[in-house]
Amino acid sequence: MKRHELMRYLAAHGCKVEREGSRHTILSNPVAGAKAPVPRHSEIDNRLAVKICYQLMVPPIR
Repeated sequence: MKRHELMRYLAAHGCKVEREGSRHTILSNPVAGAKAPVPRHSEIDNRLAVKICYQLMVPPIR
């Protein structure tokens, strides 16, 4: 899956960019109080995308 698709999906579920690391973007879900890193690759493996969704406590992406 493309990174921009995942970022758009997470933003639609209330996640916000907390900060930019050197190789990852750190997202937070203010409602759940959860944080997760998202790598800056153009393509993100589907299993990793599902894991990021679980870490941020949003419904898994299909």
